[in-house]
Amino acid sequence: MNQPQSRSERVVVTRVAEAGGSLVTTRTDDVVVVEEPMSIRLDDTLVATTMRTPGHDFELAAGFCFTEGSLGGVPITTVRYVGDPVAHNLNVVSVDTGGRAPRPTPRLGNVSSSCGWCGTEIVDDLYWRLQPLIGPTPIDLDVLRNVPSAVGALQGLFESTGAAHGAAAFDERGEVLLVREDVGRHNAVDKVIGRLLLDGKLPASQWGLFVSGRASVEMVQKAWSAGFGTLLAVSAPTTLAIRSAELAGIRLAGFVRSNGFNVYADSHDRARPET
Repeated sequence: MNQPQSRSERVVVTRVAEAGGSLVTTRTDDVVVVEEPMSIRLDDTLVATTMRTPGHDFELAAGFCFTEGSLGGVPITTVRYVGDPVAHNLNVVSVDTGGRAPRPTPRLGNVSSSCGWCGTEIVDDLYWRLQPLIGPTPIDLDVLRNVPSAVGALQGLFESTGAAHGAAAFDERGEVLLVREDVGRHNAVDKVIGRLLLDGKLPASQWGLFVSGRASVEMVQKAWSAGFGTLLAVSAPTTLAIRSAELAGIRLAGFVRSNGFNVYADSHDRARPET
């Protein structure tokens, strides 16, 4: 079980505000989001180190290994902290498969809190690693436009700090099933997918995935890995994200608001990319 960890801290700040036509400074406190490194191991072999907001660490580690394809299709047996929980040494997590997963290739350097990897060749690699989605459940457009406000009402960490991204799974009625927050967009998504994986609820072809911020190719990769047929973002997608969504058969929508949004990909084209 995940150990309770602080996701935010209070700090003293100097508040600058206009009063009576001039700037006045006062000392007050503010709530800021916590960002700490966490090392992810697969069968005790280091896979990556990511900057994350503590909390739901097991979900993050499981989701990361799954969406990166590191599990090789084998089930997870346990997820655990490596170190002494009593001493609050909770920044190393190992995902265990009993040695059945392929030996991982560690990433060089840290995975940042904004992007894990990039490169145009990754799109073709994804298509060969992941099968295009077949028959994902269509979700009515009128439902999609109300998802951001429904998720926003559940983003307590963002409400208190203004510095946390959110990700959520939602059903065909627009009901929010699961919300996770983190300083990194990709971490928030991995936490959602990790929870669904550990609960035996993947693939999620009947549900949609919501992300705060932009829809990068990495967001599409993670949605594709988990089987989501719909990906919503409050900001814009990238060209690689659109191409990946088209190949995957994922409906990709951006700038989603209650009064409208853009659909950038809604393709079921199964043609393989040229090599």
